[in-house]
Amino acid sequence: MEQRIQKIKEALHDARYKLTPQREVTVRVLLENESDHLSAEDVFMKVKDKYPEIGLATVYRTLELLNELKVLDKINFGDGVARYDLRKEGAKHSHHHLVCIKCGSVEEIEEDLLPEVENIVERDYQFQITDHRLTFHGICRNCSNEEDNND
Repeated sequence: MEQRIQKIKEALHDARYKLTPQREVTVRVLLENESDHLSAEDVFMKVKDKYPEIGLATVYRTLELLNELKVLDKINFGDGVARYDLRKEGAKHSHHHLVCIKCGSVEEIEEDLLPEVENIVERDYQFQITDHRLTFHGICRNCSNEEDNND
């Protein structure tokens, strides 16, 4: 974890920002809950447990800054709630997600599934791609198995 915090500190420094105590505690919460796809309010509640004097606006500003610096991605799974997802170190693109429309579970796909599509879009549409996000909505393995057992 300390190594990732150091990398984030360097990214902030390169953009002429500092890793303030408020930013550091926010980053630590994101790292500790990396697989949970937390909303800003979720992050705030967890940060407030560790740093009671922090305000919601500070957490929002930190999340937006980290999103601008491509340290994390702001994502929406169709439920109207912005969630935050740390980028894997060295990742060229956001990773992909599988969202279950029954239970709301979110599974991550680390593998980049779109190189061919990107090549076609860049070649045929003369569109330079800087990033992409892909979210599949459907029924997860667990919910599908429950349906099969209820038949």
